Amino acid sequence: MGKAMAISPTHSLLDRLGALLMREPGDRQQLVSLLHSSFQRNLLDADALSMIEGVLQVSELQARDIMVPRSQMEVIDVKEPPDRFIPLVIQSGHSRFPVINENKDDVIGILLAKDLLRYYAGEEEFNVRDMLRPAVFIPESKRLNVLLKEFRANRNHMAIVVDEYGGVAGLLTIEDVLEQIVGEIEDEHDYDEADDNIVQDAPGRYRVKALTEIRDFNAALDCHFDDEDFDTVGGLIINHFGRLPKRGESIRIDNLTFKILRADSRRLHLLEVERGPQDPDSGDADS
Repeated sequence: MGKAMAISPTHSLLDRLGALLMREPGDRQQLVSLLHSSFQRNLLDADALSMIEGVLQVSELQARDIMVPRSQMEVIDVKEPPDRFIPLVIQSGHSRFPVINENKDDVIGILLAKDLLRYYAGEEEFNVRDMLRPAVFIPESKRLNVLLKEFRANRNHMAIVVDEYGGVAGLLTIEDVLEQIVGEIEDEHDYDEADDNIVQDAPGRYRVKALTEIRDFNAALDCHFDDEDFDTVGGLIINHFGRLPKRGESIRIDNLTFKILRADSRRLHLLEVERGPQDPDSGDADS
């Protein structure tokens, strides 16, 4: 009994000392601070720190936070013949496409690009409807950690995001979710998400987020672009290109030149907009 009492205070002291030295976190913010401290002491490298933070962030994000918005969705009209939409499939490089009937609110299934091999093989009576895989619909409030678990369990790679009224708000892929963990490559054009959507770098030159609403863009730059068909500047640019442009490409619309600063395989992120002299002979875009 006496021996046990002699050991217990020692263990208690070691436990308290260990907890003090290890700085056991009491909440998520303390855990993040501890991770950053470990990085500064070279116990974690930058990639590991970024990925751990990404895992923590995924549990706090919802589908609406990272979805490809409706205006930037690339879809296939089921009524179009394959020779009409195959150029889109080739140019985009995507492996899956939502297929619509009347409009983007009427998604009837998902077409896998590999299934088009049957068309190239000369299969008789090739019918796109017969190729479709079921579309998975999720609410905007769906948490990404839950969605990732469902993607893995059901072997789905794409989900259509719907708003509270049942309309299509955008889409999400498993790659979009994983990118939140792995992270994007930052460059000199990145700026904080809390900043304004439109930042002036020099007289007549601006950095503009692709998700900036057209009406806000018009007000800031004194333009008159129509927002009836597209809500965002990114949707407007994609429409003028006729495809999803890549980083470094540019296009002129009216007296503005739009250059793609950041883009991935599914959406535009950041544009450079430069005002030039008004061309009275052309309101069209030249790439």
